[in-house]
Amino acid sequence: MPAQIDVPVGAVPEGWGHARLMPTFGVRNQQEQEKRATSCLLAVMHGVPEFGYALLKELDAPKAPVIETFAEVRFKDADGKTVIPDGAIVCRRGKKTWTCLVEVKTGSARLKDGQVNAYLDVAKTNGFDGVLTISTEITGNSSESPVSIDRRKLRSGMGLWHFSWWRVLTEAIVQQRYRGISDPDQEWILRELIHYLSSEASGAVGFEDMGEKWVGVRNAARDGSLRKGDAAARDVAERWEQFTNYLSLSLSQELGAHVVVDRARNQTTAARLDELVGGLETRGELSSMLRVPDAVGPLTIRSDLRSRQTFVSVAIDAPREGRAKGRFNWLIRQLKQAPDDLLIEASFPNARTTTVAKLSDVRDQPAPLHYTADPKREPRGFLLTQSKPMGQKRGRDEGSFVRETSAQTVAFYRDIVQNLKAWYPPAPKLRPEPDEPADATEPPPAVPPVWATTEALTSATE
Repeated sequence: MPAQIDVPVGAVPEGWGHARLMPTFGVRNQQEQEKRATSCLLAVMHGVPEFGYALLKELDAPKAPVIETFAEVRFKDADGKTVIPDGAIVCRRGKKTWTCLVEVKTGSARLKDGQVNAYLDVAKTNGFDGVLTISTEITGNSSESPVSIDRRKLRSGMGLWHFSWWRVLTEAIVQQRYRGISDPDQEWILRELIHYLSSEASGAVGFEDMGEKWVGVRNAARDGSLRKGDAAARDVAERWEQFTNYLSLSLSQELGAHVVVDRARNQTTAARLDELVGGLETRGELSSMLRVPDAVGPLTIRSDLRSRQTFVSVAIDAPREGRAKGRFNWLIRQLKQAPDDLLIEASFPNARTTTVAKLSDVRDQPAPLHYTADPKREPRGFLLTQSKPMGQKRGRDEGSFVRETSAQTVAFYRDIVQNLKAWYPPAPKLRPEPDEPADATEPPPAVPPVWATTEALTSATE
């Protein structure tokens, strides 16, 4: 008689792993990794339409009741050569049909310019709406592509879109955790995709590190030896831009809200990189802003390579009513959970000078923040900043730049920003009813309310 295995209800014996719909073991090479990731994603987009539409809606795909997906589709190019994109997506709603080809890369593999250009030609010849690329390269939005193409190919309405795997994972987490899936079986399938894409073995990693040029540029910026026009500086600027996009998506996963990197209006990616390179060359620093919906202001992240410090800050307007001390206390009351080393910088109207103090020095008495020349002058606004030593290691392990900066940003939002509320003037109040005169022999004539006057006029008119 076989031995009976006693498995307690609700418990998992040590060493036992759950059976997975999408196993991460057994991936032998990058090509197999790519095929498996493509098939898993496209299958879940078909099986969980709510998730599929959440991904495709910004590409102007219709909200189809069923998203049809295909893997390794074959076409002939203009020369009769067989080309095999990794997949295709078809959305039909009423009389509208939207189609796109899909090209996927995983791990460190990069999208190839020639390959994507060829797929754009195939898409145009066969009446597709465009090409969607997916890789670990992180861009600010789906309209920014990491490949160089002949822009004339897009003149006839052809689309070229890009998702990073981190963006795909973020959309899956937000859909499953915050928006919800109506069907419980579909919800389980989406959780399986999240588990798969979260594994290193899937090749759908987020952001690895600042690149091989990072240490050299960091040291040159500190020593003041970074030359203008150094190609390595632009490489680091590109990595920084990817890193801040990675941070915005990471916060989106935690908050269930659409966090974006805040740029100047209509600024191109090339212009943004020029701006970052300029900051490296002149000030030895990299900076970006993240905008969280409904937060008091954008988070500014600034890494000073000369001092090896990273600063995270947020600005908030001061109240427009009350005395100076009351306006300072209004802010300090909101910082009960904030760390003592938080720096508060106060600015004042018609003054270039600001005042700065640690939170620990003003919790009980805001006097150090008052304007020195005129203590009664009301503050105009506050800048809250926290600094930490910059992570020095590469990769994403403890002590690395990526890990330490990510943790610092999340902690700053959790401990400070999410607890701040902007000031609004109080609502106007009705005047109190006048008291009846104590010595009056006759009561004062009553003033009829507005509604009574209106009623009398209406009766007279009738």
